[in-house]
Amino acid sequence: MLQRYLIALAGNPNTGKSTVFNKLTGLKQHTGNWPGKTVVLAQGSYTYQGHTYEIYDLPGTYSLSASSPEEEVARDFICSGQPQVTVVVVDATCLERNLHLVLQITQLTTSVIVCLNLMDEAKRQNMVLDVHQLEEELGVPVIPTTATTSEGLQALQDAIARVTHGALRPQPRSLQLDQEHLASSFYTHAERIADQVVANSQQGCDFSARLDKVVTSRHLSIPLMLGLLASILWITIVGANYPSDLLAHLFFQLEDLLTTLFIKLGSPAWLHGALIFGMFRGLAWVVSVMLPPMAIFFPLFTLLEDFGYLPRLAFNLDGLFQKAGAHGKQSLTMAMGFGCNAAGIIAARIIDSPRERLLAILTNNFVPCNGRFPMLIVMGTIMASSVVGAQMGGCVAALVVLVALVFSVLATLMISKLLTSTVLRGELSYFILELPPYRRPQIGTVLVRSFLDRALSVLWRAVIVAAPCGLLTWILANITFHDITLLGHLSNWLQPLGQAMGLDGVVLLGFILGLPANEIVIPIIFMGYLSQGSLMEVQGLAAIQDVLVANGWTWLTALNFMIFTIFHWPCGTTLLTIKKETGSLKWTLLSILLPTAFGITICVVLTKIVDILYVGCS
Repeated sequence: MLQRYLIALAGNPNTGKSTVFNKLTGLKQHTGNWPGKTVVLAQGSYTYQGHTYEIYDLPGTYSLSASSPEEEVARDFICSGQPQVTVVVVDATCLERNLHLVLQITQLTTSVIVCLNLMDEAKRQNMVLDVHQLEEELGVPVIPTTATTSEGLQALQDAIARVTHGALRPQPRSLQLDQEHLASSFYTHAERIADQVVANSQQGCDFSARLDKVVTSRHLSIPLMLGLLASILWITIVGANYPSDLLAHLFFQLEDLLTTLFIKLGSPAWLHGALIFGMFRGLAWVVSVMLPPMAIFFPLFTLLEDFGYLPRLAFNLDGLFQKAGAHGKQSLTMAMGFGCNAAGIIAARIIDSPRERLLAILTNNFVPCNGRFPMLIVMGTIMASSVVGAQMGGCVAALVVLVALVFSVLATLMISKLLTSTVLRGELSYFILELPPYRRPQIGTVLVRSFLDRALSVLWRAVIVAAPCGLLTWILANITFHDITLLGHLSNWLQPLGQAMGLDGVVLLGFILGLPANEIVIPIIFMGYLSQGSLMEVQGLAAIQDVLVANGWTWLTALNFMIFTIFHWPCGTTLLTIKKETGSLKWTLLSILLPTAFGITICVVLTKIVDILYVGCS
């Protein structure tokens, strides 16, 4: 009879635990939150000798002291009694530190198996480990593995099967622990065991150490970091153009087929307009513009993570963020925000301190996401062309966008300092940042998992909120009152504020109606300018520039548009994520107020300054 067994997979960060999980389960995986927590657990399954084993990949943690949500989830899951076996993945090259968690777990449950991973790394460092002696000291099975090549994983599966069926009964050694100094007591035992097990360690200046001299260098680290991130962003922006155009072409071909179907069915014109020109075109804009950048950015960013660069990024920026009263890991969430602010906010879970995690969430929207990059590039190009002409426009446009990105990072630091000096005052926490050895990324696994777990999940949330927005926009553009559409009435009402910001009411209405997804702001603006009753596709920058100039745009309008593109309320997907992560309407509203007030203030002040200078010159 086929039976199912529950297995917990625990371990320190950077032990290859996720690689073990991926190798065992293949693509039979999905993710979900632990009940009552924002911590995500990956769940997968595999079949061995006619039985199914459900594996839960617990958050990487150094301890079970429950000082963070991740540690609390790991401890509670192991203590719940649900898993038949707890597999603890340890780094063979850092045995002493890893044994601290192993010893804690063996005091909570007897069904423990140690997966001694990264044996290839230990061999390269001339380390000799006595696996039999380690089993004797711990009283549990120890299986040496190299997960990247699947070496030892069949032995691990066999050990799991034997323990679940009772053929192998681990008997963890009881420890004499000092309850008043429990943590140091565990470390003492871990040190003693490691000294007896590890021999002939001759760790020299390996590849990781040599590369770290460059990556963490005082003079080279920041330029290298900017170069890497700029390269990723450039590849994302340039590489997304072709698939984006292809998706747009396919969507509008599908639109023609749907239109033909509506005609054959004899459906009324208003129904066709609402569903096709409203909802369908809104979805087409979002998917064709949003999916290609995410499908490129997330895998590239994950490859850096898998390679081991992201901990170095946090190390290099830690001092800068600490001066702003923020946590060094906020640099990682900020960098993730360049791909998608919702993903950056989810990434704030890596920050243990609730206050500093909240700070990272509230400031993440100050950096532009993939949905706002196309807007910045279009307006930067138009502004540059209007000032220096088409020949130099490309170079100047690149400089303008680069300055905008640097300014967004500076604004993040400035607002972080403001918040930590006011509503989020508190002691700055410190964290132990491990710099793991560089490893060859598992390219195939990274590409598949980052696309499925990150790109598609974020896109799905955007699609859910974009469809109603497209429908609403169509309704506003097709219902008239006193010979003016509702869209026109709303833009006229917003006109005074828009003029004060150096913009107009149509632009502000475009941002408001584009709340579900920034990708549809520009098409909504053109719907207002062209008095069209549906979302339209405008071909080429020249055509866009002609329409904007005809409606009174100048270089200042384009500049203010770029400023407000960076600094305004988060999109609907991000707001839903903020509400879910904070569990508070108050903090969600503050995440709207902060960037919006910042953007409006800068636009108004800049417009006033230009007006004064213009009057003075005339």
